[in-house]
Amino acid sequence: MGVAFLSDLLTEVLIPVAAVVGIVFALVQWLLVSKVKLSPEGESSGTGNDKNGYSDYLIEEEEGLNDHNVVVKCAEIQSAISEGATSFLFTEYQYVGIFMAVFAVLIFLFLGSVEGFSTKNQPCTYNKDRTCKPALANAIFSTLSFLLGAFTSVVSGFLGMKIATYANARTTLEARKGVGKAFITAFRSGAVMGFLLAANGLLVLYISINLFKLYYGEDWEGLFEAITGYGLGGSSMALFGRVGGGIYTKAADVGADLVGKVERNIPEDDPRNPAVIADNVGDNVGDIAGMGSDLFGSYAESSCAALVVASISSFGINHELTAMLYPLLISSMGIIVCLVTTLFATDFFEIKAVKEIEPALKRQLIISTVLMTMGIAVVSWVALPSSFTIFNFGVQKTVKNWELFFCVAIGLWAGLVIGFVTEYYTSNAYSPVQDVADSCRTGAATNVIFGLALGYKSVIIPIFAIAVSIFVSFSFAAMYGIAVAALGMLSTIATGLAIDAYGPISDNAGGIAEMAGMSHRIRERTDALDAAGNTTAAIGKGFAIGSAALVSLALFGAFVSRAAISTVDVLTPKVFIGLLVGAMLPYWFSAMTMKSVGSAALKMVEEVRRQFNNIPGLMEGSAKPDYATCVKISTDASIKEMIPPGALVMLTPLVVGTLFGVETLSGVLAGSLVSGVQIAISASNTGGAWDNAKKYIEAGASEHAKFLGPKGSDAHKAAVIGDTIGDPLKDTSGPSLNILIKLMAVESLVFAPFFATHGGILFKYL
Repeated sequence: MGVAFLSDLLTEVLIPVAAVVGIVFALVQWLLVSKVKLSPEGESSGTGNDKNGYSDYLIEEEEGLNDHNVVVKCAEIQSAISEGATSFLFTEYQYVGIFMAVFAVLIFLFLGSVEGFSTKNQPCTYNKDRTCKPALANAIFSTLSFLLGAFTSVVSGFLGMKIATYANARTTLEARKGVGKAFITAFRSGAVMGFLLAANGLLVLYISINLFKLYYGEDWEGLFEAITGYGLGGSSMALFGRVGGGIYTKAADVGADLVGKVERNIPEDDPRNPAVIADNVGDNVGDIAGMGSDLFGSYAESSCAALVVASISSFGINHELTAMLYPLLISSMGIIVCLVTTLFATDFFEIKAVKEIEPALKRQLIISTVLMTMGIAVVSWVALPSSFTIFNFGVQKTVKNWELFFCVAIGLWAGLVIGFVTEYYTSNAYSPVQDVADSCRTGAATNVIFGLALGYKSVIIPIFAIAVSIFVSFSFAAMYGIAVAALGMLSTIATGLAIDAYGPISDNAGGIAEMAGMSHRIRERTDALDAAGNTTAAIGKGFAIGSAALVSLALFGAFVSRAAISTVDVLTPKVFIGLLVGAMLPYWFSAMTMKSVGSAALKMVEEVRRQFNNIPGLMEGSAKPDYATCVKISTDASIKEMIPPGALVMLTPLVVGTLFGVETLSGVLAGSLVSGVQIAISASNTGGAWDNAKKYIEAGASEHAKFLGPKGSDAHKAAVIGDTIGDPLKDTSGPSLNILIKLMAVESLVFAPFFATHGGILFKYL
């Protein structure tokens, strides 16, 4: 079969070193951002030329950069946003912490009861001639890895939120010196989050494997089965973060838009609007903390799925450590590649005009994909034997190392295709969104019809891209190929998250500029940054959904193997009823989350109206609104409303597996995967298109846009209504669905030993 060129010792060194390099790079970026001072003293950055080729001194005089009142106001607004976001996350984590503790106990009890809490070694699942550690050990270590994954997910989301709230006002202040300076500040801040998440996720997983190995020793099958809890913990926290944060941000956004923009005809981030602080807080807890936890969950699950399949293949059977840790080596290479790619945005190229922002962000995706393709080739050549076997539903399939390279590479390039298709359907630079904007001429109804049609149509190419990835990777390396294809799509996660986090940071920067009363020119610059960020946020969601589909399928394959199901026959009544119910679950989940946003938004609208009607001088700007009440409404509503949809997802595999057995559960997983991916893509893209159609009219950058506008015109009001409908689709239901499909799959894999032994209670007695 051959051996890998890379020694085990070097592998054990390279993985943690890459993770540490990622963390150090993130800290360096944070230090560079922190040089922008949020205090009047020393605000001037000195003399000479800045990155944009202009004299700092002249710009300071022109834009009134030394106006101390503006700087103080920016600092105050940033502080309010940061306090609101921190307060919400701590409240959310308290509630979710209780849920996680209860679920950890369930994991221990369910898995421990497989062999009656026996402490004796048992025959291995896949090789009965060998003995493996007891089921009780699997219960203990699965519970520990679950808690580790949950904790890492929380830290990832929280750190992302802190750096975003730290950077938003600094981006606003830098916008006075030129759009290039503001872009670099926002992008570096996003990079801090991206690299911290990628590096922390890799480091914690690597350390966990080595610590667990001290007990498991040669029992790699049991070791990597226990590690699957890491992915479950990460996605569990991501679900609540996405749903809770999504409800929070959209309740505030819808309330602010309906009363402020439609009824009172004031700008989006006008300081007179009582919901404006809650709206800015929501951008951070939903789009930053939620997205961070979401992509961390995808990364953890794809790694776990690959490791589980590899542990029962020749890598695990022959104890080939370097080849076994191939998924972690891919992630390590990804960190280094993304580091180099980031320098292209912040150091190698200069942004001098508004029109260069979006191309610079898209260039990040292309550069990282090209460099990563070469990186994958190197890793596949040095870390894998020339030939090896991969477990494929009970048999060992012979695979070449170049075949595995193609599996990872096709996942990587499929991600790029999905990203650019998403951009085509959600960017106002292209005809689909311009058509949606044009439909606003005849009112909100036609806008809604065009937007829904666009969302449904946008599903076609991403699904074909995912289908081709699945076919090629499965043909080459069975379920392991699909798992590493998902990992390939996520290998550039640091760059993807940097681009994604850049959006909400720019959005907040624009809001702060408006609230601080800065000049129209500054607001134009922050609007340009925000518009580019909207498109890239949609690209990020496309990546997350595409990777979720591949991850879910890989986990599904690992579950079927672990549950000892030879085939999944959809014509069997047990499987078909599961298929129907599984396909229904994303609709049920979407209904719950959208109604939650609607209920919370209703309270917000009533409160904003009350303040405009009852606070004398509020519309005139002589009185200050009560921001705190609106923040409290969003917080209370999101905490209360996130529990039912979260419970639906977490409890479904337990109920189905225990009562109906593994065959019905396999049908549920397949059904939820197939329908969930379609709804997630269409919902996210519909919402993104409506948002950018509104921004297209507001910007008035073309003759067509000027004809439809300006702000306050009938077409603009119709566009605002479409954007308001799309908000819960693109930021709550759509992004949460990808967590639903992968969380149910990884949970089923973790509990597979229990379901295989004790599941199907009802069918046993019928």
